[in-house]
Amino acid sequence: MNVSDTTERVLSDGGTRSASTPSRRPRVLTWQGVDAPRLESVRLLLSDNRLRASGRLVAAAHEDAEAHSASFELSVNESRGVSRLLLRSTTAEFERQISLSRSEDGIWLVDSGKGAERTDFDGALDLDVQNTVLFNALPVHRLGLHHTAGEHDLPVVYVTLPDLSVRLLRQTYRTVSVGDQESVVNYTRGSVTEDITVDADGLVLDYPGLSRRV
Repeated sequence: MNVSDTTERVLSDGGTRSASTPSRRPRVLTWQGVDAPRLESVRLLLSDNRLRASGRLVAAAHEDAEAHSASFELSVNESRGVSRLLLRSTTAEFERQISLSRSEDGIWLVDSGKGAERTDFDGALDLDVQNTVLFNALPVHRLGLHHTAGEHDLPVVYVTLPDLSVRLLRQTYRTVSVGDQESVVNYTRGSVTEDITVDADGLVLDYPGLSRRV
């Protein structure tokens, strides 16, 4: 085996990446809601350095939540930070769309069709979309928390569904256990805290109380 194939480089954010990136086939993953009638399906291409995904969330009416669907296209760059998210949301009453992109110098551009706004979101590299679990994998994969124990308090750009409002939140990710096939990472946001089980790529298998992969 060539030495260059196994060398890892330390990233400025504390993660690692291989000197050469292995090619991978696209995957389709599906999660079923456990707290509400909801289904999330994502087609993604994941490598050591990049992630590209397109997906859809479909949620039936439940308690005070109205029926809605959302579709998205996500790109993560070589530094494992989000570079672009295009998100569309539909209910019986309206259709909305928002685009969030992050430049190399850390400036976010948020465009909901009423004029773009620029902000740094306190240096956030990650995005989270309400009731979707793909986005929980972004900091886990970027920081390698499924391979090496660590704890990080992070600024995260949070988008709610179905109204597509955007705000900055603090989220903490902490490694609980590391395994060859499955690892557990604790996720905390405000009063919400859950131990999330992820696979060898850091992708969610089980988010207690929210979704489970099927």
